[in-house]
Parts: sequence; C-alpha cells; structure tokens
Amino acid sequence: MSGYKLKAGCHCGNITAMVELTSPPSTLNPRACDCDFCRKHGAAYVSDPKGKLTISVREPELLGKYHQGSGTADFLFCRQCGVLVGVSFQQEQNMYATINARIIENAVFGDTCSASPKKLSTAEKIARWQTVWFSHVSINA
Repeated sequence: MSGYKLKAGCHCGNITAMVELTSPPSTLNPRACDCDFCRKHGAAYVSDPKGKLTISVREPELLGKYHQGSGTADFLFCRQCGVLVGVSFQQEQNMYATINARIIENAVFGDTCSASPKKLSTAEKIARWQTVWFSHVSINA
C-alpha cells in the first residue's frame, strides 16, 4: 500500500505503532469520544478503513487491556507510562482498531469532532467500527 506512513508510540517507548493512511492526515478529523474514560485520557481517535495499523509491544506484560462501556472493545494502554494507545475489537478472525491521534508523531490532522458511542447499541457500535476503523490490523505482543 502506498500512502502516508506515520509513527506513533507511548511515552516510555514500550508500545510503538506504524500507521499507514490512504489519505493525507490533514483530511482526517480525529474523533473525541465523549465517554468519561476517553475524556479523562484526552483521547481523540483516527482511523482509515483502507489503511493499515501495526502495533508492536516490546514487553508484552506491560500491554494493558481495559473494558468499559459495553465491554466489547479493548482499550489498549501502556502499564509502564499509562498512555492510552488505541482501541481494538476482534470478531472471529477479523480485528479492527483505531489509534489515539495524540500519540502520532508529527502529524497535522483536521479539526477534532465529537463522537458519542454511548448513544449507540452494541450492534450499532460494532457496525460503525467495521466501517470506520482500520481493518488491516496487527498487534505484535
């Protein structure tokens, strides 16, 4: 895939990510989830359903996974430095994920917009994730 390759990672460097986008970052609007968890982390997420996300973890025991809300998705964070890296969802053999735009290096995105997944049913959330999140995802832990 050709496109825009961006590096990302947590503060301590235990978790790194390679983000491959099919569009310039400036055309993407990070989504700031309005749930209590994401607001307290200051997270805003970007994804590209035709792009690719590769997350690598140096010390797998320091990759934290947290369930909240509907308990359907895994919020991925570093247990060493506490940075919220992104969110993933596994359905059968397919993994979908989004990444916290705040951890991506040297990227200028469009304006942040608000998202309210708490207003959606679990089925609606899953359908949305399958439509807007990265569908080419690998987590090497």
